[in-house]
Amino acid sequence: MTGWSIDEGSDGGEEAEIRSLYHKLENKILPMYYRAPETYASVMRSAIALNGSFFTTQRMLFQYLKNAYTANHGRQSD
Repeated sequence: MTGWSIDEGSDGGEEAEIRSLYHKLENKILPMYYRAPETYASVMRSAIALNGSFFTTQRMLFQYLKNAYTANHGRQSD
């Protein structure tokens, strides 16, 4: 398990994401945190183990450089 997804809803709007986030917090995440802290910690350890190698400063920097300085993004040069 790598955590919880936040649904976009049928309209795909920001309000649907916010409702989904609060619903997950109220009904799944916070109850697990307070009632089953070992289970919560296990989910967090699993998420870090599976995703931690991807979310690094080096990856972020290379992605930023690529997107900001090397990609044209459909703009025409002068």
